[in-house]
Amino acid sequence: MSSSLLDVSNEDVRRIQSLAPEPPRVGIVLGSGLSALADAVDDAIEIPYPELASYPGVGEVVGHAGRLLVGTVSDVPVVLFSGRVHQYQGASALEAAFPARMAAALGCEVLLLTNAAGAVVPRLATGDIMLITDHMNLMGTNPLTGWPGPEGGNPFVPMSDAYDRDLQDLARAVATSQDVALQEGVYAGLLGPCYETPAEVAMLRTLGADVVGMSTVPEVIAARALGLRVMGLSLVTNAAAGEDLSHDEVLEAGKRASVVLTRLVLGILERL
Repeated sequence: MSSSLLDVSNEDVRRIQSLAPEPPRVGIVLGSGLSALADAVDDAIEIPYPELASYPGVGEVVGHAGRLLVGTVSDVPVVLFSGRVHQYQGASALEAAFPARMAAALGCEVLLLTNAAGAVVPRLATGDIMLITDHMNLMGTNPLTGWPGPEGGNPFVPMSDAYDRDLQDLARAVATSQDVALQEGVYAGLLGPCYETPAEVAMLRTLGADVVGMSTVPEVIAARALGLRVMGLSLVTNAAAGEDLSHDEVLEAGKRASVVLTRLVLGILERL
């Protein structure tokens, strides 16, 4: 592993910076079926992921557009990652943290993460939006493995404030103003790509998880190590270990609820 988490292509960084109308302040990552927010980027300049030397060479996932956009949303300069890298594709945890590392290299202050997740607890239903207040890293890996830490520092990054409390308060205020029923809870990150067994779901519920997914955690860890403030939003697309669960159903549920999630994110950006 490189001695720097910011080991992304300087050529990529210069290209993105030259195309961006303003230096991006916020990085946004869109999960499965949640690409509608990309349509809200004003004056968008698009770069397909395969054109970026820093992007890990892994296959595409259905429902992930695989492109980076720079522009503005609600007058906030953003870099938007439409699609992400997953470890189940063969990527390392460090590679899966690509959006966080690139956002930091571009000078972003905030990383806003969205994902599609399965409900572990009965109180959550398909279509619910959940503000992530904490997570469990059950993926068996960590993007900081082998990292000696920043110069003069160490790799023991505190995670008690992984999800920024002020940003959580902002999300709650915007949800209230929009009359959106914003749920809250803990996200459990598993390696995937298979969905969870009933026994695994029961275990997660006992451990205190509210939803489960296959992403986000590596991005959060790297972002915090790089000093970015993080907000996470999960769109509940299914009940974990539901009968005949399919990826197509996850994408369809994401599409139905993405309008509300997009409106919520736009409201949050307006107040940043």
